[in-house]
Amino acid sequence: MSAAWLWGSVAFWLTAWAVNVRLAARARGGGARVAIPLLFGAAVIVLWEGLVRGLGVPQVILPPPSAIAATMAANPAILWGDFVQTIVYGGLTGYAIGCGAAILVALAIDRSPFLTRGLLPVGNFVAALPIVGIAPIMVMWFGFGWQSKAAVVCAMVFFPVLVNTVAGLAAAERMQRDLMRTWGAGYGQTLVKLRLPAAMPFVFNGLKIATTLALIGAIVAEFFGSPTRGMGFRISTAVGSLALPMVWAQIAVAALAGTAFYGLVAAVERRVTFWHPSQRGRT
Repeated sequence: MSAAWLWGSVAFWLTAWAVNVRLAARARGGGARVAIPLLFGAAVIVLWEGLVRGLGVPQVILPPPSAIAATMAANPAILWGDFVQTIVYGGLTGYAIGCGAAILVALAIDRSPFLTRGLLPVGNFVAALPIVGIAPIMVMWFGFGWQSKAAVVCAMVFFPVLVNTVAGLAAAERMQRDLMRTWGAGYGQTLVKLRLPAAMPFVFNGLKIATTLALIGAIVAEFFGSPTRGMGFRISTAVGSLALPMVWAQIAVAALAGTAFYGLVAAVERRVTFWHPSQRGRT
């Protein structure tokens, strides 16, 4: 046990906490919104490093962040190949297909009361299926490549986007729709000029929820069948060989990718829904 590591990390944590409290109470600009989470994250990493080293925790239990960073620096080709296989091919492809299909189905449901009563319960049923149940089936149907992972992601993201889009299409007030009909607007004009803009905050809520589901689905699906690369494949093999720093390196890459993906969708949302009250204070 190293007392210097232990108490040094605790002191840094307390100092960072006090600074963050002051920043949160006084700062109002965009710089504070960036500085506060960065400082908090740095404090968590330093505390993690100090506790692991100070308490002498074995790496097979919990490696320190420095060991994880060294593993990432020593294996960029492996991490990049796994990232492309899992996130780009499986995750993003399934996300695009699932979200696009959900929006199209929501438009069809909006036009048909029969689909509203018949298709939404089926979608709810599909959303309730556990991923550990559908992933092996998708692997048998679509093979061991990225296509089966994209299919799992598609099934996971479909229902959240569908429900939010259907709710958004119903968000326009009846008085506004009556006014559009008074002006002689048909269904298409009302949809494009009124109902879709009003639905955008709901749609983006579904899209942001789907970003995390897509990454989780793509990684977990690889546990049930994968070629000799991919983040899920690498995690399962690294756990078997007790290479915990590699496991945590894959987790770190997935976390960074998920954060960037969510931030990209949120940035697009701010551009599209700049008129919404929730976005006015962020411009």
